[in-house]
Amino acid sequence: MSQVDRTRAVGLLAGVLVVLLLIPAVPATATRQLKLEVLSGRPDKVTGGDALVHVDVPRGADRVQVTLNGNDVTSAFTADEHGLTGLVGGMRLGANTLRAQAGDERTTLDVRNHPRQGPVFSGPHQQPFVCETAKFTVPVIGGTLGEALDADCTIKPRVDYFYRTTAGAWATWPAGATSYPADLGRTDANAPFIVRMETGSANRAVVQTSMLHDPLREPKPRPTRRTAGWNGRAIFTLGGGCAGGWYRSGSTTGGVTDAFLLGRGYALMSSSLNVFGQNCNDLTAAESAMMTKELFVEHYGRPEYTVGFGCSGGSYQAHQITDNYPGIFDGIIAGCSFPDVGFGTVTFISDAWLLDSYFTSRSNAAWTQEQKRQVAGFATYATLPSMAVSAGRIDPRRNCDIVPAAERYDPETHPRGVRCDVFDHAINAYGADPATGFARRPLDNVGVQYGLGVLRSGVITAAQFLDLNEYVGGFDADANLVPARTVADPQAVRTAYRTGRLTSGGGGLADVPIIDYRAYFDDQAYGDIHVRYHTFSMRARLEKANGTSANQVSLLEDARYGPFSTASPLLQHAVDSLDEWLTTLAADDSSRPRLEKIEAARPTLLVEGCRGPSGFIAQPLDRDPASRCEQLFPSASFPREVAGAGVAADVIKCRLRAPERGEYPGFTDAQWNRLVRIFPGGVCDYSKPGIGQQPLAGTWLTFPN
Repeated sequence: MSQVDRTRAVGLLAGVLVVLLLIPAVPATATRQLKLEVLSGRPDKVTGGDALVHVDVPRGADRVQVTLNGNDVTSAFTADEHGLTGLVGGMRLGANTLRAQAGDERTTLDVRNHPRQGPVFSGPHQQPFVCETAKFTVPVIGGTLGEALDADCTIKPRVDYFYRTTAGAWATWPAGATSYPADLGRTDANAPFIVRMETGSANRAVVQTSMLHDPLREPKPRPTRRTAGWNGRAIFTLGGGCAGGWYRSGSTTGGVTDAFLLGRGYALMSSSLNVFGQNCNDLTAAESAMMTKELFVEHYGRPEYTVGFGCSGGSYQAHQITDNYPGIFDGIIAGCSFPDVGFGTVTFISDAWLLDSYFTSRSNAAWTQEQKRQVAGFATYATLPSMAVSAGRIDPRRNCDIVPAAERYDPETHPRGVRCDVFDHAINAYGADPATGFARRPLDNVGVQYGLGVLRSGVITAAQFLDLNEYVGGFDADANLVPARTVADPQAVRTAYRTGRLTSGGGGLADVPIIDYRAYFDDQAYGDIHVRYHTFSMRARLEKANGTSANQVSLLEDARYGPFSTASPLLQHAVDSLDEWLTTLAADDSSRPRLEKIEAARPTLLVEGCRGPSGFIAQPLDRDPASRCEQLFPSASFPREVAGAGVAADVIKCRLRAPERGEYPGFTDAQWNRLVRIFPGGVCDYSKPGIGQQPLAGTWLTFPN
């Protein structure tokens, strides 16, 4: 060995020994095995060339070395109570190998690194893609992020501080402050209410995090040193919307300035692609959530748990991300909820479009407004035309302003142009129809007997029922109303089930606590999309998949606080209760099944029920018409349930059977013959699983699948 080599070896050993001397004694109950773990995410889904890594060190070890692809990275690590933690950078794209050695013991961990701009598992990036950073107004601070630095919408990272005033408002932290402002407020724990907000980039999106941090009394936070005000938990805020949520980076996140959550000590995080009005795609949303959480952990350390927290489009994300990519969220609070974006919503609003169009165009058929309402199943008639408008998200020519006019799809002038709809936005999952290049569509209404339930109850006549089903029609691939029923692409139907585009509840949702909070909007005069039956759809799916819905608790109240506001004491109760639930669950190290642990850990004060005029009413929310909550907040119905489907709303394309004459009492021979002609292939048999209906093929799928 040369003198230079000896010098290098001694220096390296000295560096390692400095680290080792700082390692506290490992308790006798701790692992005796050397172990490498990526704290910032899954080792096969690392992004950006770095990862927060932990090394469990055997008790009594006196020599530890960590290498990446053969290069010593021990100096990146800091001793903690369990071993060593360090942010390891310099990873190459693709395969990497981490190795740790302590004495004669060695261990390795394979790591796969992906680009910071993605994609990781969601499939090829959507193009065109408009960077909206110049429209992104920085919360509290003001001003925008300016033009993106590149085509991937990257921005220069920034850190801002703001504080809560004694008047209950946000204010920008004074530049160069050396003392507290006179109007500085205090948190629930009587700490200075000062917030650190970090803004950066990942997956072609703007990423933001926030937490309590006192810059006058504390050093800069890092993964191995928490701020005093952070309670160790994180909440991922998920934004709503859908229509127009494509081909854009977005100009807001789900929000990281909620005073209640920050005041409780939670860290907040979100991404502009976790706002469904900017990205109505659960795959990209899951990927963005994963990468946002990864950045957070790399900067601040791994939270004890992370909660998915959102309403409407945020509930799509909470359910689908948790079911299909478990581990990103450890529990969820879903408000104004839907089970998923492609079916829980699309089927009922597209049915509403067909029904409303029929009622508008068939002027020769005499229908009362009440008959129309009951055929749709909604609590108010206004919901029917309102949902017809919402169904525009299946039309590739609507909601396309973000795309330059010359690039947009037109069936005659630009048939290969950009299509702006919820199905084509998910083409990586569904695949393209080789004949058209359009996304395969899983939309279907063949055999659906619209109005069947109200025919049987005598609300409508046989003549009305037959006329409706003969002329209700369907959609073509461009969402044009056509006389024929809509026929789903068989491959798209199978894909929807096996890949979780239709939420089954049998993936990650089986293993986490779920609180479904709903402010009652079924009876809004304008006809709101957030109708209550969707909560029961998700519950029914959980029960089908897992035999129980014991891990879901439903809370209901009126709309005085809006759809999802932490000003609501009931939603505050949900946040506090989920904290207790997850904390108790984490402490259960028994060998009993996970669902049993979840049920046992549920807080005593977290009781299902509704908040009525005289206070909270504890009772199951189960559509029992005799229950007080159901009387206060009727759950109503939806077109497919009126047509005979179950509340799970999980049949995409029904199996058909021949109609039986005895099921249509009072039909004349002419009416019976007409029914047979209207449904030549048969009518829906909802007693059987749908065509192509199958369990989830697995979690953490990569697309194209």
